[in-house]
Amino acid sequence: MSLKRILVIDDEDDIREVAQLSLEMVGGWEVLTASSGHEGLQVAEAKQPDAILLDVMMPDMDGPATFKKLQANPSTQQIPVILLTAKVLYADQRRFSELGVNSVIAKPFEPMNLAAQVASALGWEP
Repeated sequence: MSLKRILVIDDEDDIREVAQLSLEMVGGWEVLTASSGHEGLQVAEAKQPDAILLDVMMPDMDGPATFKKLQANPSTQQIPVILLTAKVLYADQRRFSELGVNSVIAKPFEPMNLAAQVASALGWEP
């Protein structure tokens, strides 16, 4: 896979670490991390990642609110966003797709498959 830069926004340290290791080791990508929606917005604007993995349930600013702010900013609105969530009920999935996110990956995810799931969701060549 070509070198891509992925931003992982998640308030849980272990999820960020597992996702980062997985995407770096399996996907061969550069991975940036942020522990909150506010930090994620700053990193996204400054570093312009190729894609964002965004946790849905976070304190202060949750994933959908963060996504809306990304979409409202001309410098980040073109960045594809994939939600990471434990909420996999059909109603939740439909609400997320109505937001305009590219895809949803269920937590807990399989670390060895995460890069392939991201690549598949974004149409990136393996």
